[in-house]
Amino acid sequence: MPVVTYISHDGAINDVEVASGTSVMQGAVDNMIDGIVAECGGSCSCATCHVYIDDAWMDKIPAASEMEKDMLECVLEPESNSRLSCQISVTDELDGLVVKLPASQF
Repeated sequence: MPVVTYISHDGAINDVEVASGTSVMQGAVDNMIDGIVAECGGSCSCATCHVYIDDAWMDKIPAASEMEKDMLECVLEPESNSRLSCQISVTDELDGLVVKLPASQF
């Protein structure tokens, strides 16, 4: 099973096994990772699952859709590596993916 590393704003590291086909957001929710609120449940309509993708992984994940790009305009402290974790599906190729959580989702 692929492992996703979630790094909280305060530096705490959580390595979590996430089944292929599951979103990065759902992996966080299922494993009670603080910092992913996921108010809309993964429908790309709230931006409360904002994460920063580690630079080493940016070219390995699919590009953001126009809908996701629109929602990313609503996040606090957006960066060039900002993504909504509900829109990234874990695959075997993403084993070892590293995402950093923002200080706040609101």
